[in-house]
Amino acid sequence: MSDTNKKLVALTFDDGPSTLTPKVLDILEENGVVATFFLIGNLVTEDKKPIMERQIKMGCELANHSFTHSDMTKMNAAEICEEIDKTTTIIKEMAGYDVKFFRPPYIALNDTMYDTITLPFIEGLGCYDWEPDRPAEERLSIVLNEVQDGTMVLLHDFEDNIHTVEALPEIIAGLKEKGYSFVTVSQLFEQKKVNPNVKHKIWTNVFC
Repeated sequence: MSDTNKKLVALTFDDGPSTLTPKVLDILEENGVVATFFLIGNLVTEDKKPIMERQIKMGCELANHSFTHSDMTKMNAAEICEEIDKTTTIIKEMAGYDVKFFRPPYIALNDTMYDTITLPFIEGLGCYDWEPDRPAEERLSIVLNEVQDGTMVLLHDFEDNIHTVEALPEIIAGLKEKGYSFVTVSQLFEQKKVNPNVKHKIWTNVFC
């Protein structure tokens, strides 16, 4: 049964699967936490299949982050469709999973993308963790200070993003101390009883 009054947060990770992803999964598993992973299609290869199978087995969600992680605002509708469809297809073929959400590379978007892509668009609360010089403490501070009920937190599990791995246990502990429960993006919308299918909308929090 859903509880719209319960404080919920969704951790999300971009740019995998990578060799860093199992380290993220270890921390999530140790803490009994799920997350949503926005995958780059051309990284979804046979050798990464066990990572994806583990994500699904843990109750995590897989989502679409384009095939080549290129600026899609510079593409026409056919090229945009190819980026989305190839990613959705390879995730389905490799992991048997139907994706429900899309995050645009660089959070760059335009009307052509909105008009072409049928998946709901997700942004999220970022902590600049794509910048290698941002220390773990700063990433932690941004998340804990700015998160609200219904927030999707934007993190990255690309190769060598070790400061996010360092920050993650404290992010989870800090959010638990604040009374948050962790859900996938799908569960967040479902439990807050919000329809994500809103035209020309990108979500950071289910309430705004």
